[in-house]
Amino acid sequence: MATFRFQSLDIYRVAKDICVLVQEARIKDAELRDQATRAAKSCFLNLSEGLPSDQTGIRRRHFAIANGSLGELCGAIDLAATLGAVDVNAARQIDASAERFAMMLRKLMR
Repeated sequence: MATFRFQSLDIYRVAKDICVLVQEARIKDAELRDQATRAAKSCFLNLSEGLPSDQTGIRRRHFAIANGSLGELCGAIDLAATLGAVDVNAARQIDASAERFAMMLRKLMR
């Protein structure tokens, strides 16, 4: 299902995969689960809003929000792992995908 060309980009797929990984992680702490889920969705949705724009300022704004949400996501996952509220392997997988997303996002922000 690809209406827009940006939906075939690697970064788009990674952002979507992160949302799936967070949901599948089944974080036991309700507050951290909510924060991580909302942050993952924010990364994906802000990326999706910024990518099709031709206006540099709009793109930069949405990518900056996505980057902030990525930091929030990583913090929530790290804390969940520290508290034993998420499987360590699931947390590592999310962290690896988040790192990949961050590298691609930073290139888009230049």
